[in-house]
Amino acid sequence: MTNNLKIRIQEHYSQRGQKTSFTGKYHSYYLLYYEAHQYVNNAIAREKEIKGWVRDKKMKLINEMNPSLKFLNEELFGVWPPKEIESRL
Repeated sequence: MTNNLKIRIQEHYSQRGQKTSFTGKYHSYYLLYYEAHQYVNNAIAREKEIKGWVRDKKMKLINEMNPSLKFLNEELFGVWPPKEIESRL
């Protein structure tokens, strides 16, 4: 859950190659699926719900929105990888 998906993806990307972080170790900065929610509590509840699912159910959800499993990073950034990394600070 984040209030700024673009910056969150960049934060994950900036950790690439760092074996001490999950995102760096597993290169988890490619976006396949996302949902927008108006209220934080709804977003948190939905995230918890999806995390409890088995992989097959998660893949079915992703395939409904993104059947070609295309990385959606360019949809957010225009160009991927970004030339400059934004920061929350």
